[in-house]
Amino acid sequence: MFVLLFACGAIVASFVGVVVARLNTGHSFVRGRSRCDACDTTLPSHALVPIVSYLLGGGKARCCGARISHYAPLTELLLGALFVMAYAKLGLVPLLPLMLVALALLLALVLYDLAHQILPPVLLYSFVVVAFLFRYLSAASQGDLQAALVAAALVGLLFLAMHVFSQGRAMGFADAPLALALALLVGPELAFAGVCFSFWIGALVGITILLRRPRGSRMGVEVPFAPFLAAGFLLAYYVIPWNPLYLLIAP
Repeated sequence: MFVLLFACGAIVASFVGVVVARLNTGHSFVRGRSRCDACDTTLPSHALVPIVSYLLGGGKARCCGARISHYAPLTELLLGALFVMAYAKLGLVPLLPLMLVALALLLALVLYDLAHQILPPVLLYSFVVVAFLFRYLSAASQGDLQAALVAAALVGLLFLAMHVFSQGRAMGFADAPLALALALLVGPELAFAGVCFSFWIGALVGITILLRRPRGSRMGVEVPFAPFLAAGFLLAYYVIPWNPLYLLIAP
């Protein structure tokens, strides 16, 4: 199952890359063959095997020898690993497919935000719906569902308030529904830990960027926050429950 899910995650990540590249460009991500970014040659099937084709080709396109971005194999490795971790955490249960769909949508949102610094509504609100369904179906009781909704609403309102009071300079409007959906996905026990991790990771990356700027430069730096949100909440979801201290205090 681990091998199967890893392969599945890598294949899905490859398709997510196509969706992100073609979304809002007028090109269909369902029809049409993949082409080389450098020479526009139609790529054969054997050049599109996730991770394997990149490694066998030495990171270069076989058609023209152009260097291929390492982002594609890295995202394929990442989503494959996340699929395996989701199975290890949840087991082979009816909720697992929903979690896998949520992870694929989250990857698409992160990649699109990194490329365009915007979260497309079609992906964002699909993620919100899937996260709500996951929490609704996983809630053991009405009280658990209400607690999850309250925690998610508070998280969403926090990010909305940061957007409003900073007039969009500190936080984008779309980060509020994204944070709300992530809080629904991880549950009320881990939602606020996810927020803390997101800001800590964002602060570390921001400080690193500032330290690497040329001396004397006063140019502002805009960094998309969706990757930090995704990293923070996934870190809380996958790591905290395995922490011995958490196991001692968990009900």
